[in-house]
Amino acid sequence: MTVPTLLITAPETGAGKTTVSLALTLALRARGLRVQPFKVGPDYLDASLLSWAAARPCRNLDAWMLPAPSLLELFHRGCRGADVAVVEGVMGLFDGRSGETDEASTAHVSRLLDAPLVLVLDADRSARTVGAVALGLGTLDRRLRVAGAVLNRVAGPGHLEACRAGLRSAGIRALGHVPAAPGVRIPGRYLGLVSAAEARPSPKVRRALGAAAAALDLDALLALARPATTPPEAPVLFPVRRHRPRTALAVAMDVAFQFYYRDSLDLLEAWGAELMPFSPLTDPALPAGAGGIYLGGGYPELYAAELAANEQMLRSLRTAVRRGALVYAECGGAMYAGGGIEDAEGRRHRLAGLWPGWTTLRRPQLRIGYREVRTGPASFLHPLAVRAHEFHCSRERGGRGGAPAWEVLDQPGRLEGWASERVLASYVHLHLGAHPSLAERFVTACAPSTSSLNRPPAG
Repeated sequence: MTVPTLLITAPETGAGKTTVSLALTLALRARGLRVQPFKVGPDYLDASLLSWAAARPCRNLDAWMLPAPSLLELFHRGCRGADVAVVEGVMGLFDGRSGETDEASTAHVSRLLDAPLVLVLDADRSARTVGAVALGLGTLDRRLRVAGAVLNRVAGPGHLEACRAGLRSAGIRALGHVPAAPGVRIPGRYLGLVSAAEARPSPKVRRALGAAAAALDLDALLALARPATTPPEAPVLFPVRRHRPRTALAVAMDVAFQFYYRDSLDLLEAWGAELMPFSPLTDPALPAGAGGIYLGGGYPELYAAELAANEQMLRSLRTAVRRGALVYAECGGAMYAGGGIEDAEGRRHRLAGLWPGWTTLRRPQLRIGYREVRTGPASFLHPLAVRAHEFHCSRERGGRGGAPAWEVLDQPGRLEGWASERVLASYVHLHLGAHPSLAERFVTACAPSTSSLNRPPAG
């Protein structure tokens, strides 16, 4: 049995999808419902806020990194124990990997889930035209089901009525509105919103979300929710039976390192990893007995001085690698694992030195987008070709003498990251659901002598 589902989308980024998704989630919880949140695309920051609102881990649905059967498996597994699912879209409804198709867009995920769409329309400096925008979004692809629209940044009663009239003229149902209150704006920084792992939404934002929730037509929204497409008959990613722990995996988790897909962590546990969280900022050493170390993404550049000052942890990391522990470090984790970070003011902070290069925030260069990558022969994941993504402003300085972690297939000639027998450091972000063997292979590499799964699966 699948749970009723709503997918929140908009014509463009900044229209208010996150505000409406948070307000709706809080309102449904206030009614005593268990809400499972999802975020379309590779976004970690919106997902952290949705996790806060739902008091359940938000899960990502990325239709480019995840094959369709895997996406459906993760969706339905995430919905266990929930009464309703709220899915926040990404960018505009049809914006995905490229302008040529809507692959990896919210529309793509809506078709996979067969989920009804709730449009969030920014009514600021607009009125009747919101109806035309909604009509265009609802008719471009007849396979999509537009349930109605929520109007955002409504100035007052007269403005609200003019916008509602525009929706009626287009045959689009009005499902509530969000007043134009500055307190509802969620703080952000470069690369996105401020994560709930760093700072919970302020009382002012919570009050504004409560006001937004009060203006939603909750009864109508619940009535319009529909069960999603049924899951695959057999699991694609998870083992039929959960494996007993066969290795301990230390996972960096604090305000500096917080970018993980919850499904990736669940997959590691299912294939036999005992996850042991630790803080590179405050802990004096790694958890005892770790066969692997997972340094996820985050904002280490904001805490570079504190990370460098925790010399006990840096020594613990180096000692663990000398003793044979595996290190997987991506993006912010790779910055921490490198020789050091040069911040935006030019200050240099010496760090773990597990690979020889440094990273710098001086003259930042934004790299963002999906990637198709293939492992270099030195990588513990070799051989493997997989879809991934990249999102960072810092850049590498030096260190290119070692073996690359990845060959970037959609950028011919580009080599990315650094790999040795027991260390993989790279700006590339992986979702461990992107390939059926990834999580199993990761766990096996951390404990190669403890399992009958030593033979690496084919790439």
